Amino acid sequence: MSEPDPPFRIAALYDIHGNLPALEAALQAVHTAGADVIVAGGDMVLGPMPCETLDALLALTPRVRFLRGNCDRLVVDAFDGRSLAHLPPSIRETITWTAAQLSRDHRDFLAALPTTLMLDAVGHGAVQFCHATPRCDEEIFTCRSSPHKVVPMFAGVAERTIVCGHTHIQFDRRIDPWRVINAGSVGMPCGVPGAHWLLLGPTVDLFQTEYDVIRAARRIEATGYPGAAEFAERHVLSPPTVEAMLALLEPRSG
Repeated sequence: MSEPDPPFRIAALYDIHGNLPALEAALQAVHTAGADVIVAGGDMVLGPMPCETLDALLALTPRVRFLRGNCDRLVVDAFDGRSLAHLPPSIRETITWTAAQLSRDHRDFLAALPTTLMLDAVGHGAVQFCHATPRCDEEIFTCRSSPHKVVPMFAGVAERTIVCGHTHIQFDRRIDPWRVINAGSVGMPCGVPGAHWLLLGPTVDLFQTEYDVIRAARRIEATGYPGAAEFAERHVLSPPTVEAMLALLEPRSG
């Protein structure tokens, strides 16, 4: 398949987290929507089906572009034997398990990924894609964050539209001079169950694609992932509400 010419209709699929059933549902919806290019926006492999998820994305070449997320970085650190002592034990366990599933080729691919990229989107012009913010792959801001907090995070970004993820909460907001859109999470969403993703161009469409979560939960529970049953319950069958996640990430002052 030849690569399409820009400008593109772009599907942004962020924070898949090894949830292959959710990715499969999102990709089917992306195909139906007629997207030209897919951006895999980081945090792809940390989860119950890491190799299968990454291989499914790689099979979409040349239509897919990749970003590195903070969890991808940590999985590479674990593969290379670097210390994860600064992380809670339960998080270390899932990262170490995920790293052990990957091949050397998977590791090398993840290690070489960029942290930002720019694409030309239909109706939007140049768009910058990053995992969390352009300056940091684990920086947190939400739909609740004040412009005073957010503006320094994007200092120096020339593109007027920015697409991000990381917090797993979809939003579309203006923070002058930028329009900042969070694509949400395919594999670990907040709010309604499903695969959450973004279609960009010529409009901005935030999707929550339904899929058979009961069957998906069974597939996840059959893996060797640490806490597979908890993952299935908390991120597939009964995701946290947006308000609960906001309260965790950015509690209201007072």
